[in-house]
Amino acid sequence: MDTMRDRFAPTMTRLLDENPRVAVVLAEIGVAAFDDAAWRRHPDRLINVGIREQLLIGAGAGLALTGMRPVIHTFASFLVERPFEQVKLDLGHQGVGAVLVSAAASFDWPAGGYTHMAPGDVAVLDTLDGWTVHVPGHPDEAETLLRHAVAAGDDKVYVRLSVQSNAAPLPVDGARFHTVREGRSGVVLAVGPTLDATLAATEGLDVTVLYGTTVRPFDSAALRAATERAGTDVVLVEPYLAGTSTGFANDALSDVPHRVLGLGVGRRELRRYGTVEEHVVAHGLDAGSLRERISRFLAGARVPSGV
Repeated sequence: MDTMRDRFAPTMTRLLDENPRVAVVLAEIGVAAFDDAAWRRHPDRLINVGIREQLLIGAGAGLALTGMRPVIHTFASFLVERPFEQVKLDLGHQGVGAVLVSAAASFDWPAGGYTHMAPGDVAVLDTLDGWTVHVPGHPDEAETLLRHAVAAGDDKVYVRLSVQSNAAPLPVDGARFHTVREGRSGVVLAVGPTLDATLAATEGLDVTVLYGTTVRPFDSAALRAATERAGTDVVLVEPYLAGTSTGFANDALSDVPHRVLGLGVGRRELRRYGTVEEHVVAHGLDAGSLRERISRFLAGARVPSGV
């Protein structure tokens, strides 16, 4: 199966052909994925600024000020963290929108080391106002959500691509959480590529499983409705920093007694390269670890969010 990132250049090439507002801005990463024909057809709307991430955001914001719909792409650590001031000011302060499309997720390229990991990207964007955040769990979902993002007027949208993927896509609409399994003894929200492991972890447990690929705005109504049927013990399983969405879940249930456990990538830096699968296990996001932690929480035990 191809990866989410494999879909990026073909999808954006079609959107460049279809929509004269669209521009793609790259910082060397991903340049080779666009074929020569795309570069010849769109020399003014397919742009490589080189390894200059602050300029990457600034150039995209400049295009947005002229009425274009810029799609800006590089690794998450170079897209959100390194040029954060430009994301904050060139886009947010100037009141213009863009689509930021990341690769490498939290630890998709372990050999690249911590410089190429970004488990805190969604938490960083949460310090800013007005961002929509999509976290697809399958290449088909990534293509759908890319099209949603480009079509979203002039909004600020972040699309988080990963090599981690669920085995099969689900219908996504760029807005709501979807109920995958119903139960009566708690609610588990699985975000993006964590769904397969979460379903395996909760097999035989009497819990409702929600699936989220659009996490900002947070679908409080769906979570609230699920807890009315299944009770107010809530577990969030996110492929980025553990606890990133616990505040949103708490706000959704602020008027009722509830408990929330946020599972995700731990804060401790893992300095051995290893493999993606080894990092998943080390952060407790494999099916066995998730089952143990979710079961303990639902039984009333205290469970640390990070590993």
